[in-house]
Amino acid sequence: MFADYHVHSYFSEDTDFPMELEIQKAIELGMDELCFTEHSDYDVPTVVNCDYDAYFKEMEEMKEKYKGQITLKTGIEFGIQVHTTKAYEETFGQYPFDFVIFSCHQVENKEYWRQEPQKGKTQLEYNRRYYQEILDVVKAYKDYSILGHLDVIKRYDLNGEIELEKIKDLIEQIFEVVIADGKGIELNTSSRAYHLKSLMPSREILELYHDMGGKIITIGSDGHCPKHMAYDFYKLPDFLSNLGIRYYTVFRDKKPEFIKL
Repeated sequence: MFADYHVHSYFSEDTDFPMELEIQKAIELGMDELCFTEHSDYDVPTVVNCDYDAYFKEMEEMKEKYKGQITLKTGIEFGIQVHTTKAYEETFGQYPFDFVIFSCHQVENKEYWRQEPQKGKTQLEYNRRYYQEILDVVKAYKDYSILGHLDVIKRYDLNGEIELEKIKDLIEQIFEVVIADGKGIELNTSSRAYHLKSLMPSREILELYHDMGGKIITIGSDGHCPKHMAYDFYKLPDFLSNLGIRYYTVFRDKKPEFIKL
């Protein structure tokens, strides 16, 4: 099974690549499954969200056109904040998503990539605020499949990657909730494309998740163009096996299915 469970097309505001080109690239690469996960970040004035109706319409057309060549999944990446959980519950109830990533892109409507939450804060303060938001959301919101790029804040941390020990207590609390709720995390390889030092999440965080009993791990490139799809996936079986992880996860009828590495 060869699957990429985190890909964006022109239904996300930060890329203009057509969905069909990415599907064709996935078939060329020999993928069995491709899950689109378009962006949705409520209450952020600078973000243009996915047009759900148009997205579902094109996905159905593509599923029919490429039937027998590849399995396509209609996923979504919800950029949830504590104060937007009710709005996302309504959206989840309105559309039959196959797969939902919960990612933290903002706090208090301030975007990390713009350096807004970091302004006037120490590295410790803005990192702990980020993980506290995730913890508060997973306690309040349950309509998701996995946590996306859990430590993505390091991509926007001008002070470098913070030491795990300074945030470990919050990550442990997050995992306690996630594992108890039957949710999972993703291994996101976009860090390789952006030349970060480690994967997302880092090896240490993956080990912590595994040691705490976490089993659900999807693999996603976070690709916004065909060349980044399935980026460095060929390295992952050995990487995960060395951590004692023997399976990764795809989703069938919104439920995890474990695939042996």
